[in-house]
Amino acid sequence: MWGRGVLTGSMLALAMLAQTAQAQRFDPGAHKGPQQGVQNEVAVLGTMHLASLPETFDSSSLAPLIDRLAAWQPQAIAIEVVSGQQCDTMRRYPARYALTVNDYCPDLSAAAKATGLDVAAANAAADKMLAAWPAQPTPAQRRELAAKFLAGGEPESALVQWLRLPAAERRADASLNQELVAILEEQRSSRNETTLIAAQLAVRLGHERLWPTDDHSADRYGPNPKAYVAAIRKAWDNPASKRRAAMYSGLEAQLDTPENALAMYRRDNGPDVAPAAFESDYGATLEEPSPEGYGRMYVTAWETRNLRMAANIRDLMGASPGMRTLVLVGASHKAYLDAYLQQMHDVRIVDVQQTLLK
Repeated sequence: MWGRGVLTGSMLALAMLAQTAQAQRFDPGAHKGPQQGVQNEVAVLGTMHLASLPETFDSSSLAPLIDRLAAWQPQAIAIEVVSGQQCDTMRRYPARYALTVNDYCPDLSAAAKATGLDVAAANAAADKMLAAWPAQPTPAQRRELAAKFLAGGEPESALVQWLRLPAAERRADASLNQELVAILEEQRSSRNETTLIAAQLAVRLGHERLWPTDDHSADRYGPNPKAYVAAIRKAWDNPASKRRAAMYSGLEAQLDTPENALAMYRRDNGPDVAPAAFESDYGATLEEPSPEGYGRMYVTAWETRNLRMAANIRDLMGASPGMRTLVLVGASHKAYLDAYLQQMHDVRIVDVQQTLLK
């Protein structure tokens, strides 16, 4: 009996310790501030990748979406693009990042030759220009800044400067040669969410740049990249993926009106998107059975990518506390970024659906 009593007492003590630990668990998101002043606000807009749409897609149908985003008055627009500085770092480590650089980093050789600047110097020069940026910059100043953004691996911000120029001033000069003009014009004609939404919105709001916040520093493909790709694709071939595809099939085929375009964005930002993405993608790859652990390697990169994206977004707000930031990312990222950013003390997540419904 004595031994049984001791065991019972020990179990009760352990239970009490577990309850205490549960009560004392610290939740950063429950401690919001500052008590004085304006909190940072973040609206994460999930999007399908518009480059996948057919040529028949009329980008003018996005106008009501851009109107609603502009009405929220974001002070910074973050995009799902790898920064020039991260690409520069990854280029120095080709043994690990050669595939990533090929997929996500633009060729900067023309801009480097035209400006004489490497990535670090070009970014420093662009920052210096913006620190002393006049209220009414000349066309020549915009062309010079565009050239520096191109050399710094920030072509999306270069495009913003290009679009802010009057049509007659979109030309070559001493700072921006004809080869760089051709790069900007090619970019202007591309069809993706950065050019069709983020850059257009930045121009309307009078922003000078966009903010790349994607991160691929956790990319890893194991000893056999081809086997890695085959294993992930096999994991994706599941009933949940077919159900997920059916969620979008009707909307993507009917983006011929502004109303349908808005319906697509409401769908992309709906509460059922994240569970469907997990079941068909990350949940499926988590159980992928290869002895190399390719699926778990993939999930590691995905989670780390989103954590570092959240950190980049949070860092963006540090220089101007109390700002509104719009984040434009693939729909699968949205729930992760909402969850991670919600843990930040000085961040309030704005329900982007309310913006889309106005």
